[in-house]
Amino acid sequence: MPAEQVTFAERLKNAGYWTGAAGKWHLGDAAKIAFNEVREVDTSGFQLPTGAAGAGGKFRESLEGEAQSGCADWVPLLKARPRDRPFFLWLAALDPHRDFRDEIIPSPHKSGDVRLPPYHPDTPRVRKDYALYYDEIARLDSYVGKVLVELEAQGVAGNTLILFISDNGRAFPRDKTTVYDSGIKTPMIVRWPEHVKEGTIAKGVVSSIDLAPTFLEIGGVAIGPTFQGHSFLSVLNDASHTIREVAFAEKNWHDFEDHVRALRTQRFKYIRNGYPELAQTPPADAVRSLTYQEMQRLRAEGKLTPTQSSCFRKPRPAGATPAVDRDFFRLNRKCPHP
Repeated sequence: MPAEQVTFAERLKNAGYWTGAAGKWHLGDAAKIAFNEVREVDTSGFQLPTGAAGAGGKFRESLEGEAQSGCADWVPLLKARPRDRPFFLWLAALDPHRDFRDEIIPSPHKSGDVRLPPYHPDTPRVRKDYALYYDEIARLDSYVGKVLVELEAQGVAGNTLILFISDNGRAFPRDKTTVYDSGIKTPMIVRWPEHVKEGTIAKGVVSSIDLAPTFLEIGGVAIGPTFQGHSFLSVLNDASHTIREVAFAEKNWHDFEDHVRALRTQRFKYIRNGYPELAQTPPADAVRSLTYQEMQRLRAEGKLTPTQSSCFRKPRPAGATPAVDRDFFRLNRKCPHP
């Protein structure tokens, strides 16, 4: 992130909030000015030491060893906060990033627990891949639970806003790095007991660019002209309220250049491909997956359905409205792991 970019975390810090970050870090060194403390891990689960030791840039093993979730310092950072100031914490996980591993939770998911989308083939190896993905989500959920327990212990759970989000869709073919719903329709779960009734569902459209103005408005800080998006505090106060009719998405580069644009309303989706001559090749982590290996095998045998062949098809339509998005999410609205 450029050094001149002002973040909402920096604005909150300047307004008197104690700000901290723990776990996965993708923002570079310049953005650390926004936080009173950063406990960073790299993608193998190693933690960068803070203070004078951190100046040397040497990683040390995190509290739970190599290649873990990246969440080991979430609760320690929460315990370290000063109790006489409001706080903002950015707690980021490595889960559920690839590569997935066996036996990472006490009771691993089984193949029968899996619900597959129509664009992935139903084979034992694909089901195993999904079961491991579910395991990663479960481990992440356990750390969220530990944060909730600590907030209760500190007596601040009722008036602490928790927003659980993801930066992109799951690391599977046709999901991550696409602007299909499976690539951009990510979790956005709010817990704010003194303000939001449990079980409330807001059906309006929001975008990740709406997060910063929302946090600033809740914190009583002027939003200012440098922030895009709209605060959705009004939606938290009244789930029937809407702040936008359209959300936009874009892809420019991830392992290779691919310019794609999309717009999404409650009813419609439109995608525009800048390079229709390219196949929709998945990102490198998804290419390594058991699922993609199975898709390649079945393609060679001529056994993929047209929907399951979308990653290999070229040219792609220059513009399209993907009906499979609508149908899949209509049928799986109650799926625990969409």
